[in-house]
Amino acid sequence: MKVRIISAIVALAIVIPLIYLGGYPFAVGCSIFSILGYIEILNLKKSHQPIPNIVKILGLVTLLYLVLGNYGDISFYYYMGYNRFLLPLIILLIPTIFYKKEKYKVEDAFYLISAIYLIGLFFNLLITIRNANVYVLMYLISVTIFTDTFAYAIGMLIGKHKMSKISPNKSWEGAIAGVIGGVTIALIVYCKLIAKLNIRIILITILLSIIGQIGDLVFSKIKRENDIKDFSNIMPGHGGILDRIDSLSFIVFTYVIIIMFL
Repeated sequence: MKVRIISAIVALAIVIPLIYLGGYPFAVGCSIFSILGYIEILNLKKSHQPIPNIVKILGLVTLLYLVLGNYGDISFYYYMGYNRFLLPLIILLIPTIFYKKEKYKVEDAFYLISAIYLIGLFFNLLITIRNANVYVLMYLISVTIFTDTFAYAIGMLIGKHKMSKISPNKSWEGAIAGVIGGVTIALIVYCKLIAKLNIRIILITILLSIIGQIGDLVFSKIKRENDIKDFSNIMPGHGGILDRIDSLSFIVFTYVIIIMFL
């Protein structure tokens, strides 16, 4: 527990100033985190065969292009050029014709492309949201943190009904408490920092809290299929970058989809 607390303090000491500063420091921080997440994806040996080094480098280039491709432009909410989606497809599929099947297959290319879309678009959206409104980013992070905190604490105390075989430690009691506690505090944050509450934002926050827990299960499924507890040990007691963005990534994606529709 001591290691977990120290690790969390160190992480917050890095992340909070980056969010506060925004601009280039935040973009650079997101780029570094995306690279670390990319490495964790490459290390999932059971999900793919070893990727050639040249392809890894090409994947890294396309990842950073997705992360920083529209830096400083908040228009992602309404439009994002097809080039950002097509480039990874072209760059990572073409090498499959030059490698033997046992070296680099089409299915490995699609695995890599999917991973790059997931990580790249997530960090791109973090930068875009931070550039548009830091308080919205704080609201989304609060949904994530407090949903996870209440779900974990109440689940440990009174959780008896297991929610999923994917993650045996999660319970329905914890999940419900996570929604109630996470939504309550997130709405307080929204009300204090952004605007007055209305029924629409209350329903959106409830949906985000639920989706965040589903995202957690999706990432847990990936770990279970690879027989690992954490994606890495970058944050002792907490795991890796992907362990930390599991819920937040699904919350951010859902929020942007909602915003685009509304």
